[in-house]
Amino acid sequence: MSKIDTVIFDIGNVLYRWDLRCLFEKLIDDPEELDWFLAHVVTPEWHFQHDAGRPFADMVAERSREFPEYRDHIIAYSERFPETIPGPVEGMIDLVRLLAERAVPLFAISNFGAESWAQFRPSAPIFEIFCDIVISGEEKLIKPDAEIFELALNRFGRRADQCLFIDDRQDNIEAGEAMGLAGHHFSDAARLEQELKALRLL
Repeated sequence: MSKIDTVIFDIGNVLYRWDLRCLFEKLIDDPEELDWFLAHVVTPEWHFQHDAGRPFADMVAERSREFPEYRDHIIAYSERFPETIPGPVEGMIDLVRLLAERAVPLFAISNFGAESWAQFRPSAPIFEIFCDIVISGEEKLIKPDAEIFELALNRFGRRADQCLFIDDRQDNIEAGEAMGLAGHHFSDAARLEQELKALRLL
């Protein structure tokens, strides 16, 4: 078995928290209306179209026709997307820095829209120490499809069996493992730190 010497991270809810509610609770005061809005208007499933490469403009125009009473809120989704990312997951930025200090090559594969990534990326200087990052919306490939893992490994210049892949979604972990990656189903920094130590990466 090859020694694991490379770490590939997911971003949303692994390195940085992501929750649509963080933006829209600023815009909708009534809790029941907020719940309905997030279940029917700006939903995670609808947002995932952006992760897959669909432009904000197309999505906002279409959704605004469906829900004209929420047009301003739907526009806010595209213009204020970074407000859905309230900050780093506790302990994770420190772990990334520790890995970098150990000269562990760091990469990321993230389901993230191209436009939303462009809005968010300048606020997260930690990514400057990553060797490369594959963003689904830029590639128009999305986890858990095998193609995005193939593209990433080719671009990173890494074999699957030398990589630990960290993601908060079990379907993505299973897809990565099917490609030969070692998977870590993320729950918190403390449990991940234990695994990184067991692999002698920390």
